[in-house]
Amino acid sequence: MKNIYQILMMIAIIFAGGFAAGTIFTKNSEQPDSIKLAKTAAQSGKNPVQKSAPELPDASPKVLIGYVQDYRDPDAVDYSSLTHVIFSFAHPEKNGSLSFNGDTALNNLRRIVSNAHKHDTKAILAVGGWFHIKGGESYEYFKLAIARPASRNKLVNELVSLTDREKLDGIDIDFEHPRSQKEAEFLEVFIHDLSQKLHAKDKELSVAVHSKIHSVTGTEAGNIIYKPSMFREVDYVNIMAYDGQWDGGYNAANLSPYPFTENIVNYWANLFDTHNISKEKLVLGVPFYAQPENPSIKQVSYEAIINLNPENAWRDKINMNGTTYYYNGESTMQKKTNLALTSGFGGMMIWEVGHDAKGSYSLTGAIAEVLKDSDTKLKYYSIKNLD
Repeated sequence: MKNIYQILMMIAIIFAGGFAAGTIFTKNSEQPDSIKLAKTAAQSGKNPVQKSAPELPDASPKVLIGYVQDYRDPDAVDYSSLTHVIFSFAHPEKNGSLSFNGDTALNNLRRIVSNAHKHDTKAILAVGGWFHIKGGESYEYFKLAIARPASRNKLVNELVSLTDREKLDGIDIDFEHPRSQKEAEFLEVFIHDLSQKLHAKDKELSVAVHSKIHSVTGTEAGNIIYKPSMFREVDYVNIMAYDGQWDGGYNAANLSPYPFTENIVNYWANLFDTHNISKEKLVLGVPFYAQPENPSIKQVSYEAIINLNPENAWRDKINMNGTTYYYNGESTMQKKTNLALTSGFGGMMIWEVGHDAKGSYSLTGAIAEVLKDSDTKLKYYSIKNLD
């Protein structure tokens, strides 16, 4: 009996031990917190920032400015490639008043403005020029108008009033040229006063300037004087980089050859860098006419040269009317445009749109093509640099 009791006790102990061991095993075999299935993450209290598309840096648009003389048919002008058309000229009087070359000129101005605005082109009025409608140089009238406070103020007010009345986008000052420090100071004051009033009305102000370089010696022309601080007051500085044929003895070949233009570009670029003025204000002027080797013969237009033979578009010199003519053909124009762009200039200027050939031989179109290609490259590199 005792043995049976002992056996039953052992069975009971074994059974109890197995049950306890199973319980312990079960507890220890549960997954620790570190490897349990992840619960849904709690929502953050912060809203994620929505990223917008990268903003491209503003590329300064390159300008193509074309002067148009007051007798041209406004409907014959091709505005499509021009950013600015400058009607030339209103003539300053010694007392500060303004004159136009008759009602025809004023009517042409109004048609130019209307046509330009239909093409989203700015219409500007040029004041001054070389010749005055009363005869002689405009210089004699202009210098007196800006030398005295009363006449200077009158001229400023006349121009601002005219800008409003004729719906102009701005004024271009073509004082040819200040020939002393005093005259340079008078011009600076005049530009300052006019700039203040035009810019307050969101209008533009540009100034046409002598190339300042002698085409033969390549040195600075000291007889033309500007106050560099004046250029801070204007939107554009239109450089008349032509007419070098008059430097020294008459030589038609010096009209506007490429090396002459290189010297001009270097001079103005260095001047603006020295005075910490943006070179994008600088606009390189080019001629659309041909100069005769015989000065007793008249100049001819680029259009006349192309009409004679379209292949003249790729030349810079031809024989015509019994003399040799010098001009800038398409290749030279595009080369000059690239020079201006690589030098940091803001664009190109044409004297004068009425001289241009039509259609595929247009120099305006050739220049515009280079400017457009430059804008495309600038946008491409701007996007690339954002990576």
